[in-house]
Amino acid sequence: MSLDCNRFSVCGELAELDDLRYTPAGLARVAFRIRHSSMQTEAGMVRQVNCDIPALALGTPALQVNQLQVGQRVKAEGFLAQRSMRTSQLVLHIDNIILE
Repeated sequence: MSLDCNRFSVCGELAELDDLRYTPAGLARVAFRIRHSSMQTEAGMVRQVNCDIPALALGTPALQVNQLQVGQRVKAEGFLAQRSMRTSQLVLHIDNIILE
């Protein structure tokens, strides 16, 4: 199984930022939402794309995200995974985030 086939990168505005919490194992954890807006070409036509992406950061990335403020523009990189075993909603798990 290839580790690089589930990679995702998105730029956007930090739309929501939950409080920093810790897992039972003591790992820093923060949930947040990235608001993305761009123009994309699809089937030869240009269209406006807007979406809010739920994201989660654990460990060092969580501490980095916790220093950010709602409204700041970021570039986030990570992988997609289901929110839980009971729901198929996707969440972007962050392993790198930088201010734009």
